[in-house]
Amino acid sequence: MNSKLKAAIIGSGNIGTDLMIKVMRNGKNMEMCAMVGIDPDSDGLARAKRLGVATTAEGIEGLLKMPHFNDIDIVFDATSARAHIANDKRLREAKPDIKVVDLTPAAIGPYCVPVVNLEEHLDANNVNMVTCGGQATIPMVAAVASVAKVHYAEIIASIASKSAGPGTRANIDEFTETTAKGIEVIGGAKKGKAIIILNPAEPPLLMRDTVYVLSDAVDTAKVEAAIDKMVSRVNGYVPGYQLKQRVQFEEFGADKPLNISGVGKMTGLKTSVFLQVEGEAHYLPAYAGNLDIMTSAALATGDKLAERVLAAAAVEAA
Repeated sequence: MNSKLKAAIIGSGNIGTDLMIKVMRNGKNMEMCAMVGIDPDSDGLARAKRLGVATTAEGIEGLLKMPHFNDIDIVFDATSARAHIANDKRLREAKPDIKVVDLTPAAIGPYCVPVVNLEEHLDANNVNMVTCGGQATIPMVAAVASVAKVHYAEIIASIASKSAGPGTRANIDEFTETTAKGIEVIGGAKKGKAIIILNPAEPPLLMRDTVYVLSDAVDTAKVEAAIDKMVSRVNGYVPGYQLKQRVQFEEFGADKPLNISGVGKMTGLKTSVFLQVEGEAHYLPAYAGNLDIMTSAALATGDKLAERVLAAAAVEAA
């Protein structure tokens, strides 16, 4: 019985290449088997070849034609939302039970933020990593929701313009829609809103995320403790994830209710969380924390899915 699952990555751009390095360095239950791209001159494919990883520049069809495709049990897709829909269809036709970790906003499978809901989806064949903004901010909304009813949550993700490649830029609409949906489905907010800002500053700034949560009135010490605990858990697989400053609170009562579109007038507690994400710079610059948090979350998710598959195989073998 194999001690690790063989993994393939579709997408030889920044995210796919960084993820490849993470799998090779830190994968506990996975090992790199193939890197798939569409540009034969891409740095990602060249780097994969130098590292001894099998490559193809023929996209999904090239992967399916690889002689060792049947040995691959888990695939990471770091392409685009539109491409992922086609890729998943072809993978299912070839190998119905293959595990797919989707790093695009396609959301074919359930949304997944490792520290919040991964345990619920370990048997899913396709899991969606939401977005970089979602991975950074949804845990904070979920932390507040663990101690109080959350009526509304709004996140603002500010990333360095240089860290936003063609895939990110092509998926801006999907980013805001998917992140907002994730805030509701995973974070527990009745209503969610997401905004992304591409910051052209030079030198490039680290990823910053601001989270505003409107909830029922609750002891602020409980909220702060829940947030601190969640930050520590995310930091366990994203070392550069941290609070930029202490959590801030503002009470709004009957004398000054807030009127939120889609929610109406409400009273309670406003919690403001200010985050910073610095990348580990395995392949991407340290300022590209938005990309690093996606690849780190995908690695954590893939390793857990692989652990589940390996455990099931061990039971069957016994």
